[in-house]
Amino acid sequence: MARVTIDSLRKEYDVGRVVAVEDLDLEIDDGEFVTVVGPSGCGKTTTLRMLAGLETPTNGRIEIGGRDVTDVHAKNRDVAMVFQNYALYPHKTVFENMEFGLRMSTDMSEAERERRVVETAEMMDIDDLLEDEPDELSGGQKQRVALGRAIVREPDVFLFDEPLSNLDAKLRTSMRAEIQRLQEELDITAVYVTHDQEEAMTMEDKIVILKDGKLQQVGHPNTVYDEPANRFVGGFIGSPSMNFVRVTVRRPDDRLVLTDDEGFRYPLSLEYSRELPVEEGDTVVAGIRPEHVEPTDGGRGIETTVRVVEPVGSDNYLYLDLGDDVDEFMARVDADFEPEPEDRIGIAFDEKDLRLFDDETGESLLHESAKPTTPTP
Repeated sequence: MARVTIDSLRKEYDVGRVVAVEDLDLEIDDGEFVTVVGPSGCGKTTTLRMLAGLETPTNGRIEIGGRDVTDVHAKNRDVAMVFQNYALYPHKTVFENMEFGLRMSTDMSEAERERRVVETAEMMDIDDLLEDEPDELSGGQKQRVALGRAIVREPDVFLFDEPLSNLDAKLRTSMRAEIQRLQEELDITAVYVTHDQEEAMTMEDKIVILKDGKLQQVGHPNTVYDEPANRFVGGFIGSPSMNFVRVTVRRPDDRLVLTDDEGFRYPLSLEYSRELPVEEGDTVVAGIRPEHVEPTDGGRGIETTVRVVEPVGSDNYLYLDLGDDVDEFMARVDADFEPEPEDRIGIAFDEKDLRLFDDETGESLLHESAKPTTPTP
């Protein structure tokens, strides 16, 4: 195991015209499993390659196990990397692929190398494939070989660069569980890069979210989901994505009311109203997740028109019309609620599930201390 420290890490290309990673600070504890997620071009793979020693930082420092490795060559860092395309030698057998790193980077005897490879192959359930070549293997088997090649080295840190992207959905799910099991069993620090936010949410201990090379939020997946630091995180994490409505703050009495010109009107409790750093007339962005939106009866709640009903098995996704200023508003409801397009329905949600963001900066306005303990009447 090893603790990883990333201090003010920066990577520029084209003489500073392109900044891939901008002043990244991150602490990864011994034995921790960290997923790094973000849209294409956010800097996640570049960060991983700098950890591996395949890219040289423009500025900053990388420390692994208390050792500064910023300028240390990749082969002299005690890390093992699993790539998206498996990176297996096509002319070598499974045994030779798994043994190659040991032969090149250690002084183990041939017998010791063979023992380590066989033990790891048995752990990965590929011991019957040791004499096969990569062209004879399925995608899942190739991925197991790539994982085994990393495990056999017993590194301080595992690095995963979107390792499951080439697998079908069912195999991806099973391999995801396998990777988590192995990491827990081996108790090795792991950094896992993915573009799939659902995948990132299922692989604890900590999730790191990047955008345009900048760190947006770090935390446990449930914390990031429940308390997004900004509008980008709120919209990126979760499927379907969080709904956003730009609203104006009104204060007809001691309570705040969020409203727009299209019929959206939502009163906040006194507790919310007193804690929020907003004033009469301020414009904010209200965020609510589709799974927190509930249909109402008897004309209660916010009136809206159903545009589309999309069945997805156990749930229905309702695409709702909240006016021209709202691009898309969704509700995720039980499959037995099946309105017709153009039906008028009411919707409501508990204010404890509401998130508010600054209209200009996108930063969250709702802190833990501002969360109510009772729903709005």
